[in-house]
Amino acid sequence: MKFDPDTTAVVVVDMQNGFCHQEGSLYAPPSEDAVDPCVELVDRAGEMGASVVYTRDVHTDEQFEDAHYYDEFDRWGEHVREGTWDAELVAKLKSRDADLIVEKHTYDAFHETQLDGWLRAHGIDDLLICGTLANVCVLHTAASAGLRDYRPVLVEDAVGYLEEDHREYALEHADWLFGEVMDRESVEFA
Repeated sequence: MKFDPDTTAVVVVDMQNGFCHQEGSLYAPPSEDAVDPCVELVDRAGEMGASVVYTRDVHTDEQFEDAHYYDEFDRWGEHVREGTWDAELVAKLKSRDADLIVEKHTYDAFHETQLDGWLRAHGIDDLLICGTLANVCVLHTAASAGLRDYRPVLVEDAVGYLEEDHREYALEHADWLFGEVMDRESVEFA
């Protein structure tokens, strides 16, 4: 499938030390395995002039103190705290000046961030989504993109996960309901 670099962005979801490094607070080996495929996709997109967006899941110490119902620290334990090594992008991902880095505080990269406005200002229609975790931040970001009338395409061989069945669920659900799924080899820029 061919993508126009002028109207396409690669969205790299949460490829951070906390999820992708063995010493990270929520390390998942398949997330580490997704680093090189994400780097390859980003490099290819960058060479062709496509936009690249990196999301970073970041939490303050106080974020969930007044939570009425949902507290991510209760669900996952403390992770990717603001200003820590855990919250930094993995070293292999090098952002360019033209790239956008979105700090998000929940699963959906569109929720209370500048992402939607930036994509619209840059004339982006298609999103190639990679990163981690498949059934959490990748899925919720892709769903939110679809609801905003972007074309979300999950790049299945560049997605990290906790369990293989979580990955399969996320890909099948996205493909069925609001997006598309393809592998890196099928992505062409033209």
